[in-house]
Amino acid sequence: MSSLTREEVEKVSLLARLRLSEEELSTMTEQMSQIVSYVELLEEVNTDDVEPMAHAVEQHNVFAEDAVHESLPRDAALANAPKRDDECFRVPAVLGD
Repeated sequence: MSSLTREEVEKVSLLARLRLSEEELSTMTEQMSQIVSYVELLEEVNTDDVEPMAHAVEQHNVFAEDAVHESLPRDAALANAPKRDDECFRVPAVLGD
């Protein structure tokens, strides 16, 4: 089991542009060493018969089928428009006249 040294954590904090106090540096050294130990522990797991996967659980498509439906009639679509003419919504000019 390896652990990180205080100097290694200090170097990482400098690379990450983090200014750590002495207390934070000690805490981070201990916590990062625990993380490295945990990763080393995971390396001991036998995964010879495990297929590589992108997710830990099986994923399914949750989107609805793409199907053509009859559209809303023009009069119904324009019914609640604040400004309209006989065929279209009326909106303020965006690019000038």
